[in-house]
Amino acid sequence: QLQASGGGLVQAGGSLRLSCATSGLPFSGYSMDWFRQAPGKEREFVVAVGWSGGNTWYADSVKGRFAVSRDNAKNTVYLQMNSLKPEDTAVYYCAAVKGYCGSYCTERGMEYWGKGTQVTVSS
Repeated sequence: QLQASGGGLVQAGGSLRLSCATSGLPFSGYSMDWFRQAPGKEREFVVAVGWSGGNTWYADSVKGRFAVSRDNAKNTVYLQMNSLKPEDTAVYYCAAVKGYCGSYCTERGMEYWGKGTQVTVSS
C-alpha cells in the first residue's frame, strides 16, 4: 500500500512537502515515483528516485523547484515543492516500480499506486 499525504492549498510562490508512506510491499530495490494529474489533463510524470536516493530524474516543468528524497528506514519518500505555480495544481500520486526507470518512467510501467493528494496553488 502507498499512502500520499501533505497536499493542500497554497499561494503561488509557496511551498509544500508531500509524503508517501509504504506498507505491505517491498521498499527495497524499488524506484519511487511521483505523478500528477491536473483537471482535464492526462496524468504526467513528475520525478523518480532510485532505491539509494542517488539516482533521480525530474520532469523539466519542475526541475529546480521540486526535490525528491527518501528515507528507506521509514519506507517513506518525500517531495519538497518550492516556488509553486498555479500550473502545479493537480492531484499528486506516488507510485513504485522495481528497479529504476529514470527518464523512461511511464504511468503504465508502475507496479503500485497510492491514492492521490490534492495540491492547489492559487494565484
